[in-house]
Amino acid sequence: MDIKQLRFLVALDETRHFGQAAERCHVTQPTLSMRLRNLEEELGVELVRRGQRFEGFTAAGQRVLAWARSLLAAEAGLRAEAAACRGQMVGTLRLGVVPLAGFDPMELIGDFAAAHPQLRFQLFALSSEEILERLGRNQLDLGLSYLERLDREHFAALELAETRMGLLHDSRRFAFAEEALSWQTVAALPLGLLTSEMHFRQSIDHGLRSVGLSPSPWLETDAVHQLLQAVGRGLCCSILPLRHGLGELPAQLALTPIANAQTLAPLGLIMRRGAPRSPLAEACFDLARREAQPIDGLDQAIASGD
Repeated sequence: MDIKQLRFLVALDETRHFGQAAERCHVTQPTLSMRLRNLEEELGVELVRRGQRFEGFTAAGQRVLAWARSLLAAEAGLRAEAAACRGQMVGTLRLGVVPLAGFDPMELIGDFAAAHPQLRFQLFALSSEEILERLGRNQLDLGLSYLERLDREHFAALELAETRMGLLHDSRRFAFAEEALSWQTVAALPLGLLTSEMHFRQSIDHGLRSVGLSPSPWLETDAVHQLLQAVGRGLCCSILPLRHGLGELPAQLALTPIANAQTLAPLGLIMRRGAPRSPLAEACFDLARREAQPIDGLDQAIASGD
């Protein structure tokens, strides 16, 4: 077994196609197929379901794939550690971000890139639970997520922002005289929302229930761009962070604050405490901590776990 075979396996999972996986790994398709069969023979289990094309992984293949990802992450961490020992900060920083985070992740990435020009970046849109799970497995270096129920024995965190909410609407169809809308006004509108397992959606549901209302969305989706498409066509309204980090919105769209509307927990930058821990994660976390504006004096206490 060698590291290339594990890369082939992960590439096949990400592309779901033998030819595309081979192209990504810069080998021929027969070479990739042969090396995967060699891996199966060495492990004594079938990993890949084959027909005329790729048909998925076996149950054993899924379990081996999880280990392959962990080993590749460990190899990347080892190389980053060796570079750090040489006084270099190189490699790829893997950052998980919750959808509709009330903080623009590009602010962080811009700061990291300015301080460490040789870094590369991978961004993953994940739920808060998935971010913690991948941090725990060393499949992410840092997470931008909510700090509710964070296990501070295993994770360090830096509070970045309190996420306040507003109603995104097409001003040509929906017009409001108020500077800040009530939950009662919002509940009477056709709403497009993220699905119920998302923390941001749970905060919306909590806000509605706090005034005796039940959430009844017209549209639910796990994709932010679909919410923007529906609102842009005037089909519904949606709820976004006032600092949404989505860039400039179309001219016809307005974002009106909702009174007493914020997420259940503040947003923060999260890093695992346990070893092995990426030197890239440590360097970027320390940079964010130095540059962060204190929020009620809590950021240092949260970061230290006190």
